[in-house]
Amino acid sequence: MKTLAELNALPVDTFTDYCAAVYEHSPWIPRQAAALRPFANAKALLAALSQVLAQAEREQQLALIRAHPDLAGRAALRGELTAASTSEQAGAGLDQCSAEELARFTTLNDTYKARFGFPFIMAVKNASRHQILAAFETRIHNSPDAEFAMALSQINRIAAFRVADLVTADEDTN
Repeated sequence: MKTLAELNALPVDTFTDYCAAVYEHSPWIPRQAAALRPFANAKALLAALSQVLAQAEREQQLALIRAHPDLAGRAALRGELTAASTSEQAGAGLDQCSAEELARFTTLNDTYKARFGFPFIMAVKNASRHQILAAFETRIHNSPDAEFAMALSQINRIAAFRVADLVTADEDTN
């Protein structure tokens, strides 16, 4: 973990590398946010990252959404997730699914992607696999625009958890 003062002082490339995992396979977000330094606190860092995402072209946003893995999906089973995604999915018990639950996740993942053109995104930290399945089954009936917005919202929730793991609280006064 780094302090905010350390993060603010990093060269752009180092800052980008350090924050690269905040948004799945999308280092362009922290690279652009680096120009908004210095950050007064972790909340300001997260706001800058979120602002970059909000101002991105829809195609960039879609690419970010599509960079996320399926929950309890084939990549997870093959061990191909990023370290952050592996930890988050394991924390939600997705690595302990029964055969029936895995089959349900596979069906929902495939149905969702066929309907929306991108994977189901949910910040799974502090959620159980049963809560995730319930959210999946509810959200699959949303409109494409509603789910696109929900995906971005959930990605920002994931980012908040990940930023909390990167920045020490000693300088985060707000």
